[in-house]
Amino acid sequence: MGVDETTVLLVEDEEALLDIYSRWLTSQFDVKTASSGSQALDILDETVDVVLLDRLMPEMTGDEVLSEIRSRSNSCRVAMVTAVEPDFDIIGMGFDEYLTKPIERETLIDTVTELAERENIADMSRRLYALTRKQSLLQSSKSESELAASDEYASLTDEIKTLRSELDDSLAEIGDTEMVAMVRDLEDDPDDEDETEGDTQ
Repeated sequence: MGVDETTVLLVEDEEALLDIYSRWLTSQFDVKTASSGSQALDILDETVDVVLLDRLMPEMTGDEVLSEIRSRSNSCRVAMVTAVEPDFDIIGMGFDEYLTKPIERETLIDTVTELAERENIADMSRRLYALTRKQSLLQSSKSESELAASDEYASLTDEIKTLRSELDDSLAEIGDTEMVAMVRDLEDDPDDEDETEGDTQ
């Protein structure tokens, strides 16, 4: 999924703000809107990539909506968009970003873009880990000549090379050194699981 294919769900009970945010984002993203928490949960489905969620809403608060989103195991990214200054209660909350109003257009667009890119990188990292895990299993059970003679193994190797290149490009774009380190750890040691299991037996 490219960033320009990102679907954003705006959840804001102030109609004026909902309209402004929607106009800001529509030129770059597919935007859905909800003026209440219950309406947002009705709209929320697997097509939604990023939720911009007002924290202070009548009837159902943003905190409650966020809890429901996470209870559904929805993989979308959530940014709280609120006039409430962050306090210690945010520690237990499952959001990915926290924006304090008033918010500028550029900040809102940059936040959605970053969250979408973060999700893309997470997806690619999971795929790369799964592929390198298969590669490692085959390397431990097959001889070099058997590997060299396998068209399936050659395709797997090519797919890993392509995906690693795409991931490197994405990581370079966001310049997130912590994310780079995390991904490199996953790539470098796909056998950690086996070693851990062996230690506990």
